[in-house]
Amino acid sequence: MNKSSRPDNPPYYVSSRMQYLRDNFIHPPFDYEHELLEAIRFGDEHRAMEMLHRINELEAAVLATYPLRSKKNALIASCTLFTRAIIKGGVDPEVAFHLSDTVILEIEKIGDVERLIHFEYEMLVQFVAMIRSEKAELPYSHIVNLAIRYIREHIFEELTLQKIADVLKVHPSYLSDRFKRETGSPLTTFINQRKIEESKHLLIHTNQSISEIAFTFKFCNQSYYTQLFKNFTGMTPRKFRISGAERG
Repeated sequence: MNKSSRPDNPPYYVSSRMQYLRDNFIHPPFDYEHELLEAIRFGDEHRAMEMLHRINELEAAVLATYPLRSKKNALIASCTLFTRAIIKGGVDPEVAFHLSDTVILEIEKIGDVERLIHFEYEMLVQFVAMIRSEKAELPYSHIVNLAIRYIREHIFEELTLQKIADVLKVHPSYLSDRFKRETGSPLTTFINQRKIEESKHLLIHTNQSISEIAFTFKFCNQSYYTQLFKNFTGMTPRKFRISGAERG
């Protein structure tokens, strides 16, 4: 785009950023957020509370015109991050997303900012409690447990037997045989099943197209994703989305 074709007014992001700078506002340091999420991931309630309190001592971003809506939006964003943290920590995605949905519905019911401030800490306790109750050691050998945790933590990446074996520093054939013997499922089937399970949440709770969801989970194309989804669930992603909307 040449200079003459550029718009006279700066984009919304630029003007918003300028306003934030004029108001001396900055978002909480990334390392604060990272430490908070790691504390949740490992079920360290004391450390998580400490980091949340430290973050809340800073000035909050304005995420909507009205303070109540702004605080609700902030808590919903935090809920999303907390959900991802406990999934990385070992909680089954369906369990984690169910907790997330329940918490968000509760956030929407609250009618004053002061109650939302207290609820944020209650929400944190719920997620830490979930990770503590669900993070029991998987009933498999150490190497299979490590493989399952790696799959959960890298579910949006392209996952192969060779890649996971390289990360765990074992021979692919050894990992494949051990995984199938202990879990009853081939490793590749387990990966696809986990991806399909997590994709259900996007189908129901987002407006992403089916092709975009297939791309998000690194399936080679929409047709392959649809075929796998039907194999595991008995229906196509489109029908699942419609049935989820009807239930909602």
